[in-house]
Amino acid sequence: MTGFFSSDQYGFARLLTDAERAALLRLRSVLDEEVRPIVNEYWDRGEFPEQVIEPLMNLNLMAPAEVLAAGQKVRGLFGGFRNFELARVDASVVTFYNAQSGLFRTTVNLGGSPEQVADLDPKIISYEYKGVFALTEPEHGSDIAGGLETSATFEGDDDGGHWVINGAKRWIGGAAQADVLAVFARDTADSKVKCFLVPTDAPGVKLSKIERKTSLRIMQNADIELTQVRVPATARLEKINSFADVAACLRNMRSDVAWIAAGASAGAYEAALKYVSGRQQFGKPLASFQLIQQKLATMLTNVTASLAMVVSLTQAQDEGIYVDENSAMAKMFTARMLRETAALAREICGGNGIVLDYDVARFHADAEAIYSYEGTDEINALILGRAITGIGAFR
Repeated sequence: MTGFFSSDQYGFARLLTDAERAALLRLRSVLDEEVRPIVNEYWDRGEFPEQVIEPLMNLNLMAPAEVLAAGQKVRGLFGGFRNFELARVDASVVTFYNAQSGLFRTTVNLGGSPEQVADLDPKIISYEYKGVFALTEPEHGSDIAGGLETSATFEGDDDGGHWVINGAKRWIGGAAQADVLAVFARDTADSKVKCFLVPTDAPGVKLSKIERKTSLRIMQNADIELTQVRVPATARLEKINSFADVAACLRNMRSDVAWIAAGASAGAYEAALKYVSGRQQFGKPLASFQLIQQKLATMLTNVTASLAMVVSLTQAQDEGIYVDENSAMAKMFTARMLRETAALAREICGGNGIVLDYDVARFHADAEAIYSYEGTDEINALILGRAITGIGAFR
């Protein structure tokens, strides 16, 4: 359906069903009425607008009524466009939403036993059970596969045993609003990485807000300390028994982030286009100048290429085809395109491109976080390079 998104030049949204578009229009209405009017204020304050959580939750977009009523499956393609729509408005809001709908839900669904998934997934969809993904550590990000230091020790008892977890996590987005942390820790018995659902209010869990961020300022990232934290044996996700299992989760998550990057690119482009269409210089709209039009053309091409990549990737995933290097390529490329598009948007808005009033400054700053999280440009390039050559060059 050409025109569903003003920045969807090739009309990729035509691949959505009428029911999927109807659900996205409900989301758009909430974003326009509840989020857009306040997002810059909260970005400036470095606070999360708690009042937007309930309206977003009530949309029930992990199991949208329109799609289910039409007898359709909730496709990955719908989830991708949902992230795209959210990211067009704000990168922090989509990152917050995706922490539940993408990172945490993926971890439980891929890492949990059939019984765990059957119990937890409906609660995750309804937001009755809110969680976040806790992998990165203060000293380990890109090298987390080999460097992960958080430990888990099993201790048997008459109640089936429990795990004792010690360590620290960093950059955990949305932790303050979560009920539980999906904590990845190394089993002291076999040195394998495993995952545990740790309540945020458990004794020994300490959360501290990371202050003075210059990107994703709305998103509340946390430092987490885990000191002799005890969880029951049932808190371990049974199908995560190595970092290879963690990598399977990341393969899915990177496609989510690629959609976010594509959506944020669209938001930056649309904000810049609105500005130059209304701004007069030398007695004419800025949009009438050749160099401005050249930059707009580059920005729209970036958005279109990014959409083409994530749509194709997600169509393959909807068919059951999941390939590490494909997700890595998409995240790498779309984040690069976002960085360039946001920079061009800021550039054509001149001095007004560095104030929040026109939205461009927010997209410009937030692009830096998206460029780095869920796999840096370099790590994703090496994942792709390994696939190309058959040689791992990580060390």
